[in-house]
This record gives sequence, C-alpha cells and structure tokens, in this order.
Amino acid sequence: MDQAEQLRNVIKAKNVRSKPKARVITITSGKGGVGKSNVAVNIAVQLRKLGKKVIIFDADMGLANVEVMFGAIPKYNLGDMLYHGKKLKEIITEGPMEIGFISGGNGIIGLNNLTKDQLTLFVNNLAELDGLADFILIDTGAGIANNVMEFVMASPEVLLVMTPEPSSLTDSYSLIKTLYGNPGFLKDGTHIRVLVNRVSSPEDGIGVYDKLNSVISKFLRGEVHFCGTIPQDIQLERSVREQKIVSLRAPNAKSARAFEELAKSLVDGGQMDLSDQEQRGIMQMLYSFLNNSR
Repeated sequence: MDQAEQLRNVIKAKNVRSKPKARVITITSGKGGVGKSNVAVNIAVQLRKLGKKVIIFDADMGLANVEVMFGAIPKYNLGDMLYHGKKLKEIITEGPMEIGFISGGNGIIGLNNLTKDQLTLFVNNLAELDGLADFILIDTGAGIANNVMEFVMASPEVLLVMTPEPSSLTDSYSLIKTLYGNPGFLKDGTHIRVLVNRVSSPEDGIGVYDKLNSVISKFLRGEVHFCGTIPQDIQLERSVREQKIVSLRAPNAKSARAFEELAKSLVDGGQMDLSDQEQRGIMQMLYSFLNNSR
C-alpha cells in the first residue's frame, strides 16, 4: 500500500465521524492577471461582514498575492505542518477581520511522500478546518498547471474568474477543455461558476459569459453557470495599485458593492443546487485531490 492510499484510508475513517462541513470553493482562472487573488480576498471580507467564518488557503505556489493584500507575512506554511511538527492553528495567519490565511508554500508537492505517522498527523490537523470555518476559499495558480487542475478537479464548487479580454475567453475555454478531457474529472459533480471581472457594464460581462458557455455547450457538451460581474472603477484601480482590499479601503465603491452581492448570493442561494454528497468539506476534497494526483 503506497502513502497516498494510506492517506485515503485515513480520510475515509475520519469522514465516518465527520462534523458539519465547511463550504469549499476553489477560485481559479485560465490565465494570470485577471484579478483572481483580489477576488478571493474581497469575497472573504464580504463573507465576514455577513458573519461567516472564512479561511483562505493559498495554493498559488511561488506567488504571495494574498499575503501582500492582507499585509501579513505567514510565520509558517503547510510544509511546516508536514515536516516540522507545527499544528494547524500555528500555520493559520490572521488577516483583517479575523480572516484566516494558510500559505501552501511547497507543501502540496510532498503529499504523496509522507510516512504513515506524518499522514495520520496531517489528516488529524486538516480535519479541524471543517470546524474552524464556514467557508474555505482555495486560491489556486492560473492556467493548466498540475496543481491547478488537481485542485479544480477535487473541488465541488469552482469559481472561474475571467475578464472581457479575448485572450481570457480563450484561456478559460482551454482550462475547461482540459478538465473535461481528464478521466478523473467529475463533470456532473462539479459546479463551475463564472465571474467576469473588470467589466464596463453588466451587459458586457453577460456577453462574455454567453460566449464561453456557448462554445462549451457546442464543443464539450457541458455548461458553466453565470454568477455575476465586478465593475472596473477608480476606487478598485487605486486599491490594486496600493495593494489594498477595496471592500475595506472603499466599502461604498461600485466594485465593493458587487463583491457584497456576490457574497450574499453564495450564502443565500449558492449551495441550493448541490446535493449532500457534493457538499464534501475539506477532508473529502483532499481525498479527491489524492485520487486525481496518483
């Protein structure tokens, strides 16, 4: 039995005694530079304003966008929990409004090389996440790199961020096509929502979504779901330049209000179309991640 199979068995046993699960949403994009991390932190802030406990897991290895916007440098990351005996709560950095933040670092790469004792310790720690948060937002890298695809395939809910630029449409389609072509992808068990960022008008964003959904329907026989738009405005531009969170810096800005509406939609109606089986929580997502990365 290899290490990954050992971890899957530990997770199975853990899930038998599972408590109410956190809502896991993976935020991704077909290309970089579309504002994915900015979307993640603003959704987190707006969810906190609605009284929800939120933890962001930064799986974008090599970049530190989330911690820059939070103004908080993590003392420890996932690798410190895997290899240096740190507990889960020790690797959670507190950002604004008590939003938790976990840096993945390079820890994800070594999951399949852990010893049995490390596996058990890892699962016991990660199991606590379902009880620490109402929402776990996973900020992935961009494109079709392995770590991106494995996270997206394992997640029951995916938020695909794109912009009106033609290249964003092309790259988003490429990502979906790659997903659909992977035998490990659960097409009917993954709810993909599209958020169009930096739009000049809501109609502009709807048009972008319609184009993407049309080609996915025609060539892949699938579909993605529209979840809203984020307008470009002066306050958003200033916040990005200053590496600030617009929902905190300018809460009445058009973009901040759009993030507020998005968060409300996630809380009020976003999970109505997910079955109990699809509401997997972080442990079942990790199980799926390891199945996909074998």
